[in-house]
Amino acid sequence: MPSIRQEILSAIQEYDRIIIHRHMRPDPDALGSQVGLAEVLRASFPKKEIYQVGGPVEGLDYLAEMQAVTDEMYQGSLVIVTDTANSPRVSDQRYNLGDLLIKIDHHPNDEPYGDLVWVNTHASSCSEMIADLAFSFPDLLKMSNEAARLIYAGIVGDTGRFLYPATTAYTLEVAGKLLTYDFDAALLNRQLQQISLKVARLSGYVYENISSDKNGAAQVILPKERLDEFGVVDSETAAIVPLPGTIDEILAWAIFVHQPEGYYRVRLRSKGPVINTIAKRHHGGGHPLASGANARDLAEVQEIYQEIQELCQEYVAQQGEE
Repeated sequence: MPSIRQEILSAIQEYDRIIIHRHMRPDPDALGSQVGLAEVLRASFPKKEIYQVGGPVEGLDYLAEMQAVTDEMYQGSLVIVTDTANSPRVSDQRYNLGDLLIKIDHHPNDEPYGDLVWVNTHASSCSEMIADLAFSFPDLLKMSNEAARLIYAGIVGDTGRFLYPATTAYTLEVAGKLLTYDFDAALLNRQLQQISLKVARLSGYVYENISSDKNGAAQVILPKERLDEFGVVDSETAAIVPLPGTIDEILAWAIFVHQPEGYYRVRLRSKGPVINTIAKRHHGGGHPLASGANARDLAEVQEIYQEIQELCQEYVAQQGEE
């Protein structure tokens, strides 16, 4: 029985036009896996039509840009969606207009959409999975310098520069292979790390306005007027999400970002307690220690924070019993 990777490769070989999607509000792993795969396929099958599609790349244009395709181009095409757990989050909802749909992802498989589904929750990133696919079939799939740059960026982004628990020996092995290709890794790391002066100033506000309790549950609320004051939009706030985790007393936290539409985008992070259960109860989901959700108003914001507090209290109590 062929493996899922072999089935995906067979589908890629079968179709002459391949359209690749990723999730809305892309991060480096979304673009790294999406466009990294596109570059692998362009290098491997120069006669095929390969397209990367989706909305704005939101400040990550140093990684890649999107391409325009018509509705008609989906007819008879293979569509691949990377790094997207739930179909409503797919950027460009035409993803289901193709002939065959493949899902490649490393998030919990809460919605197994697609005709072929390859989900590996043990992978550090979806980009690591794309590298795994390419390196598994070296005679058929070619890793180009540009593909290596993109995939490496995705791995660095989703592992927090190899600091997060999902980083494995295999992750480092893959990263090491990618570094043998010809791209400026030092420049790429600087691009991934650097922030604007206005985001740096917002970082100071975050540290000054963290609320936390004795069990390490913490929250930061970013009202729209504060974002306006600093001249920062939601897409620029990703860099401040890890900041509470640099404080030793903090165990799990949420960043609540007020949206122009009135609701709050919620970014949840943890050093131990599993927080994606909270995210699922509030119109979201994600990894056990890194998830996203939405809160309709400040009442739901406080409800989520209370759930984080209860979770941390239980976690600390369990740790004390061991």
